[in-house]
Amino acid sequence: MKRYSDLEYLKLSKGKRIGYRLASFFASIPTALKNGLLAVWHFLQNLGAGIGREISDLVTTFREGDVPTRVSYVIMGFGNLCRGQILRGLLFLLFEAVFIFYMVIAGGYWIQMLPSLGLQGPTKELDPILDVYVTTYHDNSFKILLYGVLTIFFILAFIYTWRLNIKQNRIAMKILKSGKKLKSGKDDLRSLVDDQFHKTLLALPLTGIIIFTVLPIVFMILVAFTNYDGTHDGYNNNLFSWVGLQNFNTMLSWKGSGGQSYAATFGEILSWTLIWAFFATFTNYFLGMLVAMLINKKGIRLKKMWRTILVVTIAIPQFISLLYVSKMFAQNGILNLFLLNMGWIDKALPFWEDPTWARVTVILINIWIGIPYLMLITTGILMNIPADLYESSRIDGANAWQQYTKITLPYMLFVTGPYLLTSFTSNMNNFNVIYLLTGGAPTNPAASSAAGTVGYTDLLITWLFKITMGAESQYYLASVVGILVFVVVAVISLVVYGAMPSIKNEEDFQ
Repeated sequence: MKRYSDLEYLKLSKGKRIGYRLASFFASIPTALKNGLLAVWHFLQNLGAGIGREISDLVTTFREGDVPTRVSYVIMGFGNLCRGQILRGLLFLLFEAVFIFYMVIAGGYWIQMLPSLGLQGPTKELDPILDVYVTTYHDNSFKILLYGVLTIFFILAFIYTWRLNIKQNRIAMKILKSGKKLKSGKDDLRSLVDDQFHKTLLALPLTGIIIFTVLPIVFMILVAFTNYDGTHDGYNNNLFSWVGLQNFNTMLSWKGSGGQSYAATFGEILSWTLIWAFFATFTNYFLGMLVAMLINKKGIRLKKMWRTILVVTIAIPQFISLLYVSKMFAQNGILNLFLLNMGWIDKALPFWEDPTWARVTVILINIWIGIPYLMLITTGILMNIPADLYESSRIDGANAWQQYTKITLPYMLFVTGPYLLTSFTSNMNNFNVIYLLTGGAPTNPAASSAAGTVGYTDLLITWLFKITMGAESQYYLASVVGILVFVVVAVISLVVYGAMPSIKNEEDFQ
């Protein structure tokens, strides 16, 4: 691809400029992917080097350490207790005692059962007294997977704490050799509300993130490698087990059992999801900006009233407004009845029955929902654009369109670039609008056999919902879809983020 200098670029026509920008964007994608892979490779290299340094430091500390330090390798906190740091020593010792107790009582069992996810499922045995078969439940695959992952996290936390215990001993030896005094328990408590107060504040939120965010994500990823579904729920019906990459092969295969084509279904839904996200993002963005500019225009009266009218559409819960709008556009809805009674149409318009009509309709209705948000966001930004820029441009003979393309739009894109990216991502996972308006309808006969009844307006997120809520409850397949959605969103986000003016040309707006 030919690269133009700044002077050569300014000499190009508007059409060629747009084409050059698009070509530059797509040409930057391989470079962005390459840089991403290099970053991962460098991370792995640094990780390996870091592990090597840690092992070397452990060996050196043990070889050069005193008796309390060496004992601390087995009994955590022993070195702190011997040196008078009672609080630190007791905390380390208590954590080790809790860890050993947990591993003996429960953790060892969960880790032992994790490779098999259970040995014996529910069985029916004859009750000689009642003369009926009674179901006896044994292993629980769901609990084994969940508590097994939790135990692994606990082991990692123990390893980190054990390493911290060794570091504390090494630091204490250096301080004592230099003739300085070690911190007491009171000093540690005072530090937690003074220079280390940020750690005190972040301790609880960080623990919550690990337990309620990281742990469920790891659990969901692992489910993709099992056969967890409605018939293998892990306890009531049958145990589920590890199946390796079988689920990914099924999802990405063009031929399956019974002629099902999961890859074709996924590709079709993904293409519509991207189309939907593009139009849902940029129609709202530019129309919301236009509405904000019109309301802020000098001479417009009752500005607060116009803003209030628009905000009312987002003040009403979507569960109510979207269901009502869905009924309005039905074949026997208010809109079709009105048009028929007026004689403007001969038969009801297929808003939800025809694939093209349905897709266009949901995009238009989403504009009605999204414009107020963008109007509120852009209103504040528009007020912060220096009026001197517009005044100078008028003196130079710029018309309204030139002012918009050269001043307003670049400034807006710079400020709202990250928002556009997050908005695009959220629209890819916009469950409410699609599910409440159409439920994914109309049905796609060519794809309906592949894991749930797939519709022409289904997004990946609504398809994932149908997979889990269907008769078969294919949680493993839903987990695969979730992972693939994450990969698609991550790639798009990384590529677009690197190409945004907010990142590349930050100094231009300082």
